Amino acid sequence: MAEGDFVTLHVHAVREPGERGSAIVDIFRLENGKIVEHWDVVQPIPEKAANTNGMF
Repeated sequence: MAEGDFVTLHVHAVREPGERGSAIVDIFRLENGKIVEHWDVVQPIPEKAANTNGMF
C-alpha cells in the first residue's frame, strides 16, 4: 500500500524451507524519494490460527 509519503508492506518471511515463518509489517516514510523513517512489527506465525481467516 502506498499513500502520500507512506509505503506499507505485509510480508510472509520464511528463512528455512518447511518452517511457518513470520508475519512482518514494514512502514516507510519517504521524503524526496528517500526513506527517512522505518517502523516494523514481526510476529512468528503460530501453528494454529486464532481464527479461520489465518494471517495470509
